Amino acid sequence: MRTLSTIAAGVVLVLAACSDASEITSTAETDGLDGELVAAGDATGPAGSAAYEITITNLTGGQPFTPPLAVAHRAPVALYKSGEAASFGLKEIAENGNLGPMLTRLEGEKHVSDLVVAVAGDPPPLLPGDDVTFQLHSEKGAKYFSFVSMLVCTNDGFTGASSIRLPGEIGESRTVYKGAYDAGTEINTEDFADLVPPCPALTGVPSSDPGSGSSDPALAEGGVVRRHAGVQGGEDLDAAVHGWSGPVARIVIERVY
Repeated sequence: MRTLSTIAAGVVLVLAACSDASEITSTAETDGLDGELVAAGDATGPAGSAAYEITITNLTGGQPFTPPLAVAHRAPVALYKSGEAASFGLKEIAENGNLGPMLTRLEGEKHVSDLVVAVAGDPPPLLPGDDVTFQLHSEKGAKYFSFVSMLVCTNDGFTGASSIRLPGEIGESRTVYKGAYDAGTEINTEDFADLVPPCPALTGVPSSDPGSGSSDPALAEGGVVRRHAGVQGGEDLDAAVHGWSGPVARIVIERVY
């Protein structure tokens, strides 16, 4: 397995150092993989040994993302599945921005060809309207791309992609729009006291709540991964600031060699 990680050694909690709608064109279609919208006419041939340039864009107006954790892999790898309980690694990302458990799992996974944490900016969250570009490499048989990223101003919201087929020919590209998911692991209190500490500062909303970088057992939900219902505005979160409509992320994948 080949591993390429852009995070600094020893960094586990990505947020620890941190203080919308999109247009879907008529050429987009559902490819059957967990509801991804993929531009029609893209290649579906075998990836082989190849390199891909990938750009992930935050389409929201007020939801920072943690740096995307992205992998090129063979079919058996799944970072999440709609309708199933979240893994511990996914729970830690969705609730706390903690990449450690998922990284440990993937670094030991024989079906993973390449692994990247795509950090952009300082501090590292991918801010609304911004994008990050990085490369992934695939060995023969690693034909799929997946990623996951926390929606910072939610209890356990995230966005991601599950097993997108990589383009097969040099110069060919694939564009995917992804929505927001709820990990189903924590009740959506929308209270700053229950969210990761950087949320208020990153979105310009004053708060004296210290926030929390760890899970609260009293808020455990015991549900399954599902589409996120969106920000309701019942406590500290403001739907006009932190909310979204439609897809929250755009992913463009191009095979470069």
